[in-house]
Amino acid sequence: MNFKLVDLHNHLKQLKELENTSYYEFLKVPSTSVGLYKLNKGEKDNQKPHTEDEIYLVIEGKASFLNGDLFTEISKGDILFVEANKEHRFYDITEDLTTLVFFSPAEHSNK
Repeated sequence: MNFKLVDLHNHLKQLKELENTSYYEFLKVPSTSVGLYKLNKGEKDNQKPHTEDEIYLVIEGKASFLNGDLFTEISKGDILFVEANKEHRFYDITEDLTTLVFFSPAEHSNK
């Protein structure tokens, strides 16, 4: 694969310009995919378990996070790992939340 430079600031700007979209994927190769996931303060997270491992890097915001049966408070700079097929979601979003999301292999590869 060729080297790919990703301008995260540009992708954050594009996500904010998209209406009614909480997830914006900007990189996808067979081994991984990367996107941004945004939830507004007070919004409900309706995501379902994914068939791939997932890592979140919290870029901004504060919330609670459920991973299986474990609840934790999360905020800017936190990194969260979720195993494939594991129930997880954000709760009690007290500040607009933006996360950088990595799937391995690429999202929907294992469906």
